[in-house]
Amino acid sequence: MPRSVNTVASRARRKRMLKAAKGYWGRRSNVWTVAKNAVEKGWTYAYRDRKVKKRDFRKLWIQRINAGAREEGMSYSVFMGKIKKANIELNRKVLADLAMNHQDAFKAIVKKLK
Repeated sequence: MPRSVNTVASRARRKRMLKAAKGYWGRRSNVWTVAKNAVEKGWTYAYRDRKVKKRDFRKLWIQRINAGAREEGMSYSVFMGKIKKANIELNRKVLADLAMNHQDAFKAIVKKLK
């Protein structure tokens, strides 16, 4: 009896992978083995960088808060310590936005802490 292979499923799987490789340069977009490797590596980077993005934004917020606090004569660590002690429940994202775009509100927070 001849060997049975599910050609329809195999072709669909390859087609799905090549569709994911659309827009890649050269053989990465149309040669099965090269495209498969490129797409899988891309998915690996995407998974990893979803985590890295969170780290990068936290670093950015800390830098912005530090810059705003230092303009008021206070270091970041002292500022955050006083924020916690005063039970002001603003996260770093909001504090960074205040430091960048609403300096008067940030100054009012710093004045309350001093």
